Formats: sequence, C-alpha cells, structure tokens
Amino acid sequence: MTKPTLLVLAAGMGSRYGGLKQIDPVGPGGETIIDYSVFDAIRAGFGRFVFVIRREHEAEFRETFDARFGKQVKVEYAFQALEDLPAGFTVPPGRTKPWGTGQAILSAGNIIREPFASINADDFYGSNSFRILADFLSAGGSDYAMVGFILRKTLSPHGHVSRGVGTEDGNGYLKNVVEIKEIGVDGNDAKYTDAAGQPQKLSGDRLVSMNFWVLPRRCSTICDPASGNFSSSMAKSRNRNT
Repeated sequence: MTKPTLLVLAAGMGSRYGGLKQIDPVGPGGETIIDYSVFDAIRAGFGRFVFVIRREHEAEFRETFDARFGKQVKVEYAFQALEDLPAGFTVPPGRTKPWGTGQAILSAGNIIREPFASINADDFYGSNSFRILADFLSAGGSDYAMVGFILRKTLSPHGHVSRGVGTEDGNGYLKNVVEIKEIGVDGNDAKYTDAAGQPQKLSGDRLVSMNFWVLPRRCSTICDPASGNFSSSMAKSRNRNT
C-alpha cells in the first residue's frame, strides 16, 4: 500500500507576525513547528512531504528542511503564485497576500498522485491528530475528512483568534465551516462580536477547523476548478475530533 503524503501549506506571509514564522525555532533544541508535525506524521505512517511555499523562500526552506528530513522521507516543493489562477480569473488590483487553502492545494496538483492530508505549517496539531488521520486513511474509504478540534482547546488567554466553526448534519458529516474572527475566552466557552457589533457566545464544545484536511484521492482530481470538485468534496467531509 502506498504511504500517504502530507502537504504542508507554508506560503503565508506572516504579516502580523513580522517574519517567516514557518521556519523560526520554537523548541528547546531549535525545532520549528513543522519539525513536530513531520515527526508525528512519520510515526503515523506518512512517507512523503510536499511543502507549498513561495518561490522566493525556496533557498531558506531547502536549507532548513532538506537536511533534517531528506534521509528519512521524500521531500518536495510546490510553488504558490498569486497569478496562478483558473481560466477566467484575474488578480484584483493591489492584491499581494497569497490566496487561501484551495489555491495552495491546487499548486501541488501535478505532484501529488496518492492519498494525502494537508496542514498549516504554523499550527501545532499534536500526535493524536495524526493517529486519527492514519486510522481514517487505512480504512480505505472514499470520504474526505476534516480533523476537528474542540474550540476551547484552541483558544489563547493571550489574545483573540480566528477559527473556522463547523456544523454537522447529525450523522458525523460536515455541512459547512464558517470563519469567525476575534474569538476570545469566556470561562469554559467562547465569545466574539458579530458584524452588527453585538456580543455573541459560542459553546466551548464546538468543533472547529484548524485547516487539517484528509483527502483520499489524487490532488489533480480533487482540485479541478472546472468541475467544482474541491467545493463539493469538502461539503461531504466527515468530522473526527481531537
């Protein structure tokens, strides 16, 4: 059986952070957040890693990660470019920020031909998330999946966060994900202010997306923008929580 691939989305600019946070050390031995994710993914059975980056950062990523991982697993790179859009779409004037998850995954469409999962480079997911992933993929199903996280466990006492709040259909399938910004801690629950300026509450038990998707088909099949496969597939995703 072909080992799945982990697609690491690392083309973000880090404008609020003020630097290339994907390769900044955070661990006691100089480990990056990506180091922890790759370590956990290898233990869970992933055999190849594809980093989606901006081309101008290629040298830094190769210097940082090729030496660390290249002898254990296959490491490759895909490049996300602002102007790399489906036919009929153009970049709006003044746009400099990279596009989101859909276009980042599309950037790897010619590289990934096996089941894969995608994560953010700058989020810490924990080893249990990768074990859930491995179990799901080893079952050999055709459903797409989102590894869901319990909202209260993703909040910070040091400031507000943005989260994609998921809604299920009652059978464990994901109906939608709605991004809510400026979410803060409210005891065991959460709070935010809506677009009308009104305070709102969220149960701390809600499942949220940390952009951890499981995709059992080859990337080019899923991401064909002409077929609409990407959007329709995500609507069928099955939640698994951690």
